[in-house]
Amino acid sequence: MEPSPTFTRTGGIGLRGLGEVRARAGLGAKVALAAADKAASIFRTVVSPGGLRGVAVEAAWLAAHSVLYPWGALEERLRPEGPLRHYRTDRLPPRQRGLVVSAMDAAGTPIVLVHGIGDNRSAFAVLSGALRRRGFGVVHAVNYSVLTALTGDVRRAAALLGEHVERVCEQTGADRVHVVGHSLGGLIARYYVQRLRGDARVKTLVTLGSPHGGTLAAYLFPTSLTRQLRPGSELLRELAECTRPCRTRFVVVWSEMDQVIIPQRNARLEHPALHVEEHQIRDSGHLSLPVDSRTVHAVVTAITRPDDVEPHPIVPVPTGFTPKGSTGGHAVATGPSV
Repeated sequence: MEPSPTFTRTGGIGLRGLGEVRARAGLGAKVALAAADKAASIFRTVVSPGGLRGVAVEAAWLAAHSVLYPWGALEERLRPEGPLRHYRTDRLPPRQRGLVVSAMDAAGTPIVLVHGIGDNRSAFAVLSGALRRRGFGVVHAVNYSVLTALTGDVRRAAALLGEHVERVCEQTGADRVHVVGHSLGGLIARYYVQRLRGDARVKTLVTLGSPHGGTLAAYLFPTSLTRQLRPGSELLRELAECTRPCRTRFVVVWSEMDQVIIPQRNARLEHPALHVEEHQIRDSGHLSLPVDSRTVHAVVTAITRPDDVEPHPIVPVPTGFTPKGSTGGHAVATGPSV
């Protein structure tokens, strides 16, 4: 309990108490100014041409997603295709054919998509199609239990994801997979990779608007799951602990206009044992992150890049740019954010 201001015998506030009151008032003013500055920044982003486009895309995708949602509730059958089918390029346009030929290993590595809370695989209707059109052989979206999503536990969902990844590897003959997780799906996949030794199976993990630092929006829903998504929760403290070096490469995509991850920078990921590449988008809403063309570009770039880097700390990379060097373990990129 914080000490209350001291009072003199005549009822006035003592010098010490007056100092504390002034300090608290100054701190409150700083917090208020910071909040106002952040609100003004978000407003400027929203009313900019890119922000207005982002709002329109978010609204359009919300309408389309509501139509696709019943279809997405159906489980997607995993259709493992043979090696000859994996690498067929005769039906692909020249650009896509070149991608498959130059990155054959990536084209044959299964991609597992994990949706967010209260959602289903319909969230990846655009992304999965885009990946298949680029020549990737197995793109499989997971539907985890609605019960797990609403009242469950991230740890339990991560264990179930691990079982699903094992089935994918068994049915396709692959040793490792790439995982793309949107919102809660990214956090579930991170727990699997970081705490359940999933890095032995997951080559690249891409998270889209995931609450790595928690979100204040989780206070709106008093369930056991949302309590795990609050900043400073036991689960997030567990993930922040030092762990052994992780073999999975992380790619984090977050948006300054995300209306679900609050504050938006909590979708960033900083951990000394993880190799993290970061893509910051200025004007995409939370729901439309999986359909944003810049997200598709980041995903394709990440899963086709040779796996020849050692794990090291944060690598901030604006979308569309690649690391050009390193300073003290941190890769540096040039160019403006998108």
